[in-house]
Amino acid sequence: MKTRFKTKGTCARFIDLEIADGKIVKVDFVGGCAGNTQGVASLLEDVPVASAIAKLKGIVCRNATSCPDQLAQALEEVV
Repeated sequence: MKTRFKTKGTCARFIDLEIADGKIVKVDFVGGCAGNTQGVASLLEDVPVASAIAKLKGIVCRNATSCPDQLAQALEEVV
């Protein structure tokens, strides 16, 4: 399943997700700090969705959220 999530409160504007069989296949952040978002995306390939949510939810950078936190919210929305 592929989906696009509109972020709130971060430099990244969108997060494109691909999920299959309960695991993350691919994550692409549109905007944001390229090195950080590419690193997060790379580390999450083939990780179970529930595990990623547990690790990322609540991480704060500014505006009471962050790109990882927004990714957790996107994953929650998908499942």
